[in-house]
This record gives sequence, C-alpha cells and structure tokens, in this order.
Amino acid sequence: MNYELLNKYFPLTSIQQEQFAALDALYRDWNSKINVISRKDIDNLYEHHVLHSLAIAELIRFKPGTSIMDLGTGGGFPGIPLAIMFPEAKFHLVDSIGKKIRVCEEVSKALGLQNVTTQWCRAEEVKQQFHFVVSRAVMPLPDLVKIVRKKISREQFNGLPNGLICLKGGELESEAKPFGKAAQITPLSEYFQEEYFQTKKLVYLTL
Repeated sequence: MNYELLNKYFPLTSIQQEQFAALDALYRDWNSKINVISRKDIDNLYEHHVLHSLAIAELIRFKPGTSIMDLGTGGGFPGIPLAIMFPEAKFHLVDSIGKKIRVCEEVSKALGLQNVTTQWCRAEEVKQQFHFVVSRAVMPLPDLVKIVRKKISREQFNGLPNGLICLKGGELESEAKPFGKAAQITPLSEYFQEEYFQTKKLVYLTL
C-alpha cells in the first residue's frame, strides 16, 4: 500500500507528494531501531497511520497560524501527516517516551518540516495553550478532557471552534455521554472507503 492512496482523497502539491512518499523509508529505518509501529503493521503505514491521521483534515482545514498540540504522539501520528498537509499551521508533538520523540524529531528533520516542535514530557507538564489538541487516543475521553481543557486557547479563528479532536475506535457513546451535544462523533467510513476504517471514529469536542 503506497502513498498514492492519499491522492484518492486529497489534492496534494508536489512537495507534499515527495514528503508523503519519503515516509515509508524513514519509518522502516527508524522502526528497525526503535519500535514505533508494530512490525507487522509497517506495510500498512499509509492506510493505518497516515490516512488515519488525515481523517482530521476531512473535519477541519487548519488556517495558517493555527497552533495544534499532538498529545501522546508516539512516532508522530497524527501530528506529522497533518504538518505535511498544513505547512502554515504549527504542530507541537508531545510524548512521555523519549525515544518516540526522537523518531518524531528525526523524521521531521529529514522531511524539512519547519512547522513541527517536540517535547518529551507528560501532557500535564505542557505550559502553553493551543487552538486545538489532537490525539490518536487510547485513554477515555473524560480523562483526556481533564488534561487538555486548560490548554485550549480562547483565541478563535478557524471554521470550527477550538477544542479536542481525537481518533478512536470501538464503542464511544458512553465515553461521550457526559459531554452531551458538545461531542460530535463521525464514523471514518463516511470519509474513507477502505475496510480498516469501518470501526474507526473521529471525535470532536468543543472546549
């Protein structure tokens, strides 16, 4: 599965084509040293990781100058694909595991991404504020919200109000219940036809 899958859904510039095409070799190389993607999943990099990350670009087109924190970025998802897609927005990738942050730094450098910064820490330790927090989330929604609520800036200039956007799987209704109408859940099968996305969802929460 190669990067041309992305062309099916997104109009890409020649620079973006090159950057996305470069991800395969970069992640294979880093994954052989530091396991950031499961070994059997590396062949599905573009579908399971890159396109999955870009579901956020189907919900919102970040305006130039938007600041976004990627909480628990792991090897750089969704932050790095989004940084390629939105070169004029600023992405701050945060993870509590130092070697994962190192992969993010090296991949960003190799791609020449000027709009990515990284921080090795727990999300609670991040002091600055952002317009949006994005995450491929493993923790339940209420726990995520506790961590990020104070990190959301009041300055609004995007098409959607500032908040939390996370990619999750499984049954989310009970997690989202405390937030009522503020939580918007979209099945990714609305965006992408591949079978992988049948059980995946995007959760957007105005904060």
